[in-house]
Amino acid sequence: MSTTLPSEYRTLATGLRFPEGPVPLDDGSVLVVEIARGTLSRVVPEGSVEVVADCGGGPNGAAVGPDGSIWITNNGGCFEFTDLGGMLVPGGVPEAWSGGSIQRVDLVSGSVDTVYTECDGRPLRAPNDLVFDRHGGFWFTDHGVRTERSSDRTGVFYATADGASISEVLHPLDAPNGIGLSPAGDRLYVAETHTGRVYAWDVPTPGTATGSGLLPPHGDLLAGLAGLQLLDSLAVDSDGNVCVGTIHNGGITVISPDGASVEHLGIDDLLVTNIAFGGPDGRTAFVTASGTGRLLALDWPVAGAEPAYRR
Repeated sequence: MSTTLPSEYRTLATGLRFPEGPVPLDDGSVLVVEIARGTLSRVVPEGSVEVVADCGGGPNGAAVGPDGSIWITNNGGCFEFTDLGGMLVPGGVPEAWSGGSIQRVDLVSGSVDTVYTECDGRPLRAPNDLVFDRHGGFWFTDHGVRTERSSDRTGVFYATADGASISEVLHPLDAPNGIGLSPAGDRLYVAETHTGRVYAWDVPTPGTATGSGLLPPHGDLLAGLAGLQLLDSLAVDSDGNVCVGTIHNGGITVISPDGASVEHLGIDDLLVTNIAFGGPDGRTAFVTASGTGRLLALDWPVAGAEPAYRR
């Protein structure tokens, strides 16, 4: 980035049960999913938390859709959580886990509808993160699950909000997690958790992705982080910087659109998972410090990329 990253943050809420997927609303409140609680919750400006909907399973990501509903990537409850003295950590796969889904939540009634559970006859494993385009469709990652002796090969999907179409566009990827679009919507970014890499593809038409990688389906390698750094969800700012929640080296990693610059903003949580932009001028960054159960706010040097839909 050409400007300095913030050095201070404000704590908006505490006591959340592994929050992710922040969605800033126009009324000043922020929605988050609480994976370990199985809910979509609202953090109001004074800091109190109220449950909007009981999604069940493991709601993992959230976004506003074209119908004004909140769309959820639900991993189906694929993690067992352990409290390590105030740090909530996801672990193994519970025996009861059977797969994930895409859900739609009505913010007024709190009703939850399951829209997608499979693609081409193959069940969704553990949907993780999503982003809507301006054509009424959305991209989402399936993170898959890892057991003691096996690991899923999963991918990136494109689906429509009418429930009529879903396709697997990119496969296989290794634990794809965060996903986002460039401000113009013509570039798709995906972060792989365990490889610590962010890849980019061109989006010539809705639901298609093309890249220059020699080994399909990989696109351009935007960045690969050194050392033990795991990547989670991401957001893109109005300058096109890709801002990725970073685990172990807890914080937000900011990658320039050409990959030439990589900066890290440290935050005092090993499990910093998500970032989203909102506020009156779009320059408030809302960050989930998931291990310690906090929602944080930072004054960002530039505005976030405008989301396809607002509420």
